[in-house]
Amino acid sequence: MYRKLEILFAGRPLSLETGRLAKQSHGAVLAQYGETVVLATVVSAYQSRDKIDFLPLTVDYQEKTFAAGKIPGGFFKREGRPSEKEILTSRLIDRAMRPLFPKGYDKETQIVVNVLSIDRENDADTLALIATSAALEVSDIPYEGPVAAVRMGRIDGKLVVNPMFSELEQSDISLVVAAKPDSIVMLEGGAQIVDEEAILEALFTAHEELRPVFDLQQELRRLAGKPKRDYKKKEFDQKLIAEVRERMTAELTEVLKIGGKKERGAATYALQDKVTEELATRYADRQHEIEEACEKVLRDQVRGVILDQDKRIDDRSSTEIRQISAEVHVLPRTHGSALFTRGETQVLGTVTLGTSSDEQRVDALLGERYKKFMLHYNFPPFSTGEVKFLRGPGRREIGHGALAERALAAVLPSEEDFPYTIRVVGEVLESNGSSSMATVCGGTLALMDAGVPIKAPVAGIAMGLVKEGDKVRVLTDILGDEDHLGDMDFKVAGTSEGVTAIQMDNKVGGVTREVMRQALHQARDARLFILGVMEKAIAKPRHEVSTFAPRIVTLHIKPDKIRDVIGPGGKVIRGLVEETGCKIDIEDDGTVLIASADNAAMELAISRIEAITAEPEVGRIYDGIVRKIVEFGAFVEIMPGTDGLLHISQISNERVRRVEDVLHEGDEIKVKVLDVDRSGKIRLSLREAQADLEQQKGK
Repeated sequence: MYRKLEILFAGRPLSLETGRLAKQSHGAVLAQYGETVVLATVVSAYQSRDKIDFLPLTVDYQEKTFAAGKIPGGFFKREGRPSEKEILTSRLIDRAMRPLFPKGYDKETQIVVNVLSIDRENDADTLALIATSAALEVSDIPYEGPVAAVRMGRIDGKLVVNPMFSELEQSDISLVVAAKPDSIVMLEGGAQIVDEEAILEALFTAHEELRPVFDLQQELRRLAGKPKRDYKKKEFDQKLIAEVRERMTAELTEVLKIGGKKERGAATYALQDKVTEELATRYADRQHEIEEACEKVLRDQVRGVILDQDKRIDDRSSTEIRQISAEVHVLPRTHGSALFTRGETQVLGTVTLGTSSDEQRVDALLGERYKKFMLHYNFPPFSTGEVKFLRGPGRREIGHGALAERALAAVLPSEEDFPYTIRVVGEVLESNGSSSMATVCGGTLALMDAGVPIKAPVAGIAMGLVKEGDKVRVLTDILGDEDHLGDMDFKVAGTSEGVTAIQMDNKVGGVTREVMRQALHQARDARLFILGVMEKAIAKPRHEVSTFAPRIVTLHIKPDKIRDVIGPGGKVIRGLVEETGCKIDIEDDGTVLIASADNAAMELAISRIEAITAEPEVGRIYDGIVRKIVEFGAFVEIMPGTDGLLHISQISNERVRRVEDVLHEGDEIKVKVLDVDRSGKIRLSLREAQADLEQQKGK
């Protein structure tokens, strides 16, 4: 059934349409905002996979280059592997949608979102999330929505709903907020060192602004929605749970006091195996149910102790941070390095400094751009004591790296102040809770060790939440188990003055403004504590970059001199590079970047370029070479590629009948610049140069 609905959202038309495209999918919605258009489709199998107790959900957001009127680069001329933007947007949709499929629904489900048109003003990521939710609403797939998303900005202190691309450049906040009618479910974004109250205001303003979008989806479902399919709700055998609880509780209390992750995990699994074996004879063919009951008892006990006694798995209170250590310059030949350890999470951070030729070229839907700062996060299997194939970075690694990159980008110096390309790598060596925030801390330390003049150190912390009815505990510095058993994963990074990056996934509804405020301020207290520990390792950036890093000197030449430095076919600049061994990059505005670890080579390159680009000064004496003799004088080269006319009357105080009587091609002489006219023609004098030199000798 074809239906199309439209509203004004943040001053621009937002429309949702179904029943015209992709009709064989189980749900499809074409969404348009401005002239940005996306098509979201959802399909879910009718048969379950064998022996699974989870939802096999895949989400793929794809940007088609025709949407921007472009033909893909490369040999094959078609879209290839997903870009970082596509991966990050797929994660946004996945994180918002996954918790909203009901427990017990286990049919394989696929969400595919295609960007069909982009107007260069309205981003497709939040529109894709809205379209996905609407497609699920009109489908027969069980789904506890609707969900809507909005980007919040702030320009000159005023919040802006869905700022355009052009406005984001002036915004000190960029937050994507996804919400249900009763709660915020996911957020992702960054800020230019903004205080917590401003972030809080942006979140709840976003929630209010989304009300019309919830109504739009619900109306579309009323007009065109299919009846939802039946599924078996997940229900527990209360008698079985009671028996498991009776057999586990006493021993589990002692097991949960074990401090080490591996030891505690081994003891927990051993206890679960023991209980499962004891009950297997009484509950034949129900081993999986027994295992689930053990997991529920574990979850209930951990959460109950936290809520009732403010005691966590490792015996900390809700606000305590694990032991932290930080050290810098741990590797001798890297440009910067640091080791940051928090409990059983450890990250080795490294920094490499390069030149403009090391920038990353990004061929995005909106055009080509270059990145001078990159942060790469690696999560090898040994960090959790596992054995897995080593592949390229997965979606999780891309997402965590982007979060840490956003956290540090806000404090980097300007290109004018520090013209290096910067690459930070976070190698996770151990992981038990928030390795991405440890990467922020390790990355900050490594940047300062490398001599990068950052505006302020940045630290990050992961917060958790346990909520049962009116009982609420906000947890600081959560463990991996607390992330798994808790209700929220809330990561906050920033300086002592404010927030630079934030990410949240909420598994429960109804998180109030006060709970969010508590989480933000508790995170700030933790951040200040961590910054204090980091300061003991290194308080401020080193005064100089590593001796192994290239030195970069910036020169400014007139744009019309660029061709002289480059030379025909690049001959001159290639010669300079070969002669000096320096990297030399020239930008269109006349900025010349010279990079070398050898100071003598750099000085030579500077002198060569200055000689090429120098302009003659009236009254100055130059060492010249006679290049051509003519009847009325001689042409003398006073600088590389720059000739002046030495008129026959300026050769000597005595009368010269023929130039050849005094000068020959190739002669080296000293000449004085008499004049440079508007057209650039230079008049020289040999006799005045000689007179000036004689006068100087007399003095």
